[in-house]
Amino acid sequence: MTTADCLQAKDIKEVVLGDGEISIEEVIAVARYGAMVSFTQTYCDRVNKSRSLIDKFLDENRLIYGVTTGFGSNMTEVISPQDAETLQRNIVRSHAVSVGETLEKEVVRAIQLMILVNLGQGYSGVRLQVLNLIASLLNHDIIPFVPGDGSVGYLSPEAHMALVVMGEGKAWYEDELIPGAEALGKAGLAPVTLGAKEGLALTSGTTSVTAMAVLALYNSMQAAKTADITGAMSLEVLKGTIKAFDPRPHSLKKHGEQAKTARNVSRILEGSQIIDTYKEHRLQDALSLRCIPQVHGAIKKVLKDAAVSIENEMNSVSDNPLIFPEEEDGIGMMAGNFDGSFVGIYADAISIALANLAKITERRIDRLVNHHLSELPNFLVVNPGLNSGYMIPQYTAAGLLNEIRVLSHPATIDNIPTCANQEDVISFAYFASRKAYRISKKLEYILAIELMTATQAMDFHLPLKPSPVTEEVYHLVRSEVPMVEEDRFFHPDIEAIYRQIHEGEIVKLVEMAIGEIEF
Repeated sequence: MTTADCLQAKDIKEVVLGDGEISIEEVIAVARYGAMVSFTQTYCDRVNKSRSLIDKFLDENRLIYGVTTGFGSNMTEVISPQDAETLQRNIVRSHAVSVGETLEKEVVRAIQLMILVNLGQGYSGVRLQVLNLIASLLNHDIIPFVPGDGSVGYLSPEAHMALVVMGEGKAWYEDELIPGAEALGKAGLAPVTLGAKEGLALTSGTTSVTAMAVLALYNSMQAAKTADITGAMSLEVLKGTIKAFDPRPHSLKKHGEQAKTARNVSRILEGSQIIDTYKEHRLQDALSLRCIPQVHGAIKKVLKDAAVSIENEMNSVSDNPLIFPEEEDGIGMMAGNFDGSFVGIYADAISIALANLAKITERRIDRLVNHHLSELPNFLVVNPGLNSGYMIPQYTAAGLLNEIRVLSHPATIDNIPTCANQEDVISFAYFASRKAYRISKKLEYILAIELMTATQAMDFHLPLKPSPVTEEVYHLVRSEVPMVEEDRFFHPDIEAIYRQIHEGEIVKLVEMAIGEIEF
């Protein structure tokens, strides 16, 4: 994946599964922007082949975990073929026990897509009918009701989703929360009766872990690019010296991301009268300005490494047991591909990286609003005292940073055995990915506050002109957020800029001017 790909998701209208690997931008296209999902003939053929082997195993009454046995520590209980459907229905009902706040719409859609990718590779024995129905849920925008708290890695949120496939549970359809069977009926769809292996397959695997990690990574890579832009604007309006971004010091560090970040800032600020006027203003700047290449660069390296692991997991098979089609026969193999450690550990790393990006961004915000440091009007308003100006948005950034710091504690280092100690090592990758996703959105708000305050600071430098690039960003922000001359309701301003960041408008505008922001 290239970082430029992250900005193309909105343009993808259909994602076809079956031939080749799925990309991060395709996941975002389906999850966030409603792209349609379809299957190739190759996809259908391998699903059908895998299912035929499950039928064969049932006819032969082979001992296969979750097919002819119970689940977890109940694996010693043999289940007759006649009870196969009851077993699969029971696993879905009994496992749908996550609680609390529901998962966001885009998270549920991303998980549904990951289920289709995982089970469509021909090693799970699920009928094509079941996968077609899940694709139809996506294409009809039926969103299962999924409480998001209480998962150790998988099972419970996925079970809530599987209830709707069975015609049970609840789902949103046309913005109304209704019984699952009713939602299917209104869309002209019919539930399925789950057969052998299918209930287990729909609840197992790293699908929720991976889905949330993809969303977190997408937001994070876009945020890291945005931070180069907002950081450059802060450097500009705080009379920072561009000398710290000279390529010579950065050539002595063996981290390519550092030098690339320095080039990004220099390219963004090229042609700035403000930068040119104040290039000798002080010998060196505070670290939140001077160390943008080092800090931002280190964060990008973590995100790039995480992308490799997450993309690998996206295109892996994480089911158990796995059905291998060997000649006319086949074999069911019990293993542990459902473990989410590869993604979970990197999700924890993403959280720590984003906490560092939030930390440096918040410090720049403080410098912008603090007249002791900025050499600008206090809190960036013409009449401070009568007006609070941007005093309190810095509080918001500080509060968000505190939340991010707490959430950045690693989840995957924990271990609480489950299932009568049959599952004695638990990844806790689910919460690792979920908190990385939460952090990514909180960071976008902090960046929005930096962009809002840097834009306001630019007005106090007239008649000196900013760089052509930062001037374009200024006008984009000002198209929705007017200059602050007296106090007003600032929440809509922050939300408007957050949307510009979240939807990639800021990055797209800058890359149209200077080419791709190097990562």
